[in-house]
Amino acid sequence: MRNIQSGFTLIELVMVIVILGILAAFALPKFADLSGDAELATIQAAAGAVRSATGIARAAYLAGGSSGATVTLEGTAYAVTNGYPDADIIGAIASLDGFTSSVSGAVATITLDSNTSCSFTYTEAANATTPPVVSTPSC
Repeated sequence: MRNIQSGFTLIELVMVIVILGILAAFALPKFADLSGDAELATIQAAAGAVRSATGIARAAYLAGGSSGATVTLEGTAYAVTNGYPDADIIGAIASLDGFTSSVSGAVATITLDSNTSCSFTYTEAANATTPPVVSTPSC
């Protein structure tokens, strides 16, 4: 009677492992540096949220009669300068969780918590006809 062998030989298993190792060596560099791209995309999204929040606050300010030093958004009053959000509260209006905001005068520097080199600035409006400036985010 003959024994019927089932399964793989040692040579076949070694060859599969070698092939997988070669594929991994080529694929790993493609995925290794995606964290920098993700951080840049995150800070760019935050800058977009700040721009949107600024527009929404300005629209609410104008719709409310364009008077006073505050604008009410979703039941909360926020301070405005020249009809635009103040630098010290822009992070709250834009709901920036996971970011750090440091304010110096009329400029807020917003930084990604996980990478302090990723940041952008928000500069308050100089007058009622010039909107605030949101710098280009960088990492």
